[in-house]
Amino acid sequence: MGLSLLVACAFCGGLVFWWTTQTKPKAPLPPGPPADPVIGHLRIMPKENTAETFHEWTQKYGDVMFLRVFGRKMVVLGSFDKAQELLDQRGSTYSCRPKFVFYELMGWVPSLTFLQYGKQFLKHRKMMQQYFGRKESLGFVGIIAEENRSLLKHLMLSAPGNHFHDLHRYTTSNILRITFGHRPQSDDDVLFKLVNEVSHFMSNSGPPGNTPVDFFPWLTRLPSWFPGTYYANLARSSSGLIREAYDYPVDTARQRFNDGRLEECFLSKHLSDLGSTGDPEHLEDVKGASATILGAGDDTVCCTTYATLTVFFMAMILYPECQSRAHEEIISAVGKDRLPEYSDRGSLPYLECILQEIMRWHPVAPLGPPHRCLQDDVYKGMFIPKGTIVIPNLRGMGLDERIYSNPRLFDPSRYLPAPAGKGEPRFEAAWGFGRRVCPGRYFADIALWHAMAGILATLEICPMKDDQGNVILPKEECTEGLVSQAKPFDCELRPRSEAARRILEQIEV
Repeated sequence: MGLSLLVACAFCGGLVFWWTTQTKPKAPLPPGPPADPVIGHLRIMPKENTAETFHEWTQKYGDVMFLRVFGRKMVVLGSFDKAQELLDQRGSTYSCRPKFVFYELMGWVPSLTFLQYGKQFLKHRKMMQQYFGRKESLGFVGIIAEENRSLLKHLMLSAPGNHFHDLHRYTTSNILRITFGHRPQSDDDVLFKLVNEVSHFMSNSGPPGNTPVDFFPWLTRLPSWFPGTYYANLARSSSGLIREAYDYPVDTARQRFNDGRLEECFLSKHLSDLGSTGDPEHLEDVKGASATILGAGDDTVCCTTYATLTVFFMAMILYPECQSRAHEEIISAVGKDRLPEYSDRGSLPYLECILQEIMRWHPVAPLGPPHRCLQDDVYKGMFIPKGTIVIPNLRGMGLDERIYSNPRLFDPSRYLPAPAGKGEPRFEAAWGFGRRVCPGRYFADIALWHAMAGILATLEICPMKDDQGNVILPKEECTEGLVSQAKPFDCELRPRSEAARRILEQIEV
């Protein structure tokens, strides 16, 4: 028997073994696109615009849609109610994560986003909730307001190409102060530059769990020059950066803590606990929780807040009537002689609607990080096998025409009660589901509100013009990554009035 025939027989035998050992459905699998034998849906899996493609498919096949690539089973959830019923109401079954091979290669595993549900996950989450809960986050309003004033001054003075950088400085400074007791004094600050690098990488790393190495982990064992190993090489090349994001912020804070120079912050509490226990495992937990806040995925406060503000800028340029209406509301409720304060929030309903619409229009986690089914489950007559990866398509949920009229239109008034608006529900999916809901959501919400209120009160976000005076509008495009943000574009910010200019000029940074 020739070698080629032996190989063919072994291959066929392996396929028969794989096929016969698969879980036999207790009920029909959820519907989905037609699949090829053995490889499943590999040929039609989208290489870009994944969330949009999944949305088109769920419109055709249903809100609970089944996909398979070789032995990797996936269910895409296309509606908010289905995600609630599975991920919220059956949280004990759907609280784990799949194996993120790409992010494991990078070294992100010990952070909350990627941890499996269990003792360590619960410990990290408790650390976050105790410091960033609803009541606790209100204690950060003073710091956020101070950083917001600095943001407004920088936005007024910056060149058109630097505004996204100013937004990142705002979100980063807030986090560094509240988490690490450190306020960067310049763009050359080591911690500030580190956060910038991590944020850029996470926003351009592809959809979570959808890289080739996630589908084919054996690619990680091939030489770097072998075709198809791009993502494996990319992950390995970034591992040093990720390890630095774990170690450097906490190590420098420990030095200041030991010298008595660390201000009260997230780390000061946990370093105090560490001093009493001396537990090296607790130190790694502190580093993991801190990295989550800094930049590790959908649970991060820093990356998602910044990304949301870039979408806000894009929306305000494309829909200038919305920023004009919000400005008029602020002037009517607050006046021209001061900046909006957090205590004014209840008096600014249209501004509240803008914040909610930003979250729905282009969610910064368009494919919410996947969950994993821990045991065989049957949902409304559909069988979901143990180990199935469950993906909530947040982008698709925001485009659900059964819930939102003309969903691709940016329309903040949709949330206002009739007759002023349409009384449509807020987009609650933005913060995630079940036991994986974002623990930093209250802090992020306050930081977003302050930035949007201050900008809309004092500055007009204007598109650039070419040499002939024609307006250059940005394209409605976002990056694809674990965190999605508006693709960079230039714009001009002008003080809305002389009163606004005086307020901004009096700010000291």
